[in-house]
Amino acid sequence: MSTPPVVHSTFVIERRYPVAVEQVFAAFADPARRRKWYAESGRNPVVAFDSDFRAGGESRLVFKLGDETPFPGVEIVTTEHFHDIVENRRVVSAQLMALGGHNITSALMTIELAPSDDGTLFTFTHQGAFFENSGGPEMREHGWHELFDRLGETLA
Repeated sequence: MSTPPVVHSTFVIERRYPVAVEQVFAAFADPARRRKWYAESGRNPVVAFDSDFRAGGESRLVFKLGDETPFPGVEIVTTEHFHDIVENRRVVSAQLMALGGHNITSALMTIELAPSDDGTLFTFTHQGAFFENSGGPEMREHGWHELFDRLGETLA
């Protein structure tokens, strides 16, 4: 049996949030605020969430998939290593996602924040390698859109 090829994909999501850059950055830097928009979707129970938001730090999210999913009760573990953080400007991190103990995605992610006339220009670049059972880049991009919608709701 051969291993399926890795699927590589890059996507960019741009948002404008009607708040100052400092408020958007704080939503990543403060673990309680980040947990609210990043971890607590209401669909899947959170098992663990930790965030050491600093260059060299790590964030870890563990949740169980809900009953309405194809894999009810299976854990998803997302580990993120922060490589570069420039306060109120940039966050660069690498993320590994595992489903039921099997790696499904590895990604380099860059968040860029810039002041704009109406608040903050937010640009997210995701460069990913998608392995078997990952759901592919379209599913991951959809998930990030949902997360950034929730981020916007917490900033309002």
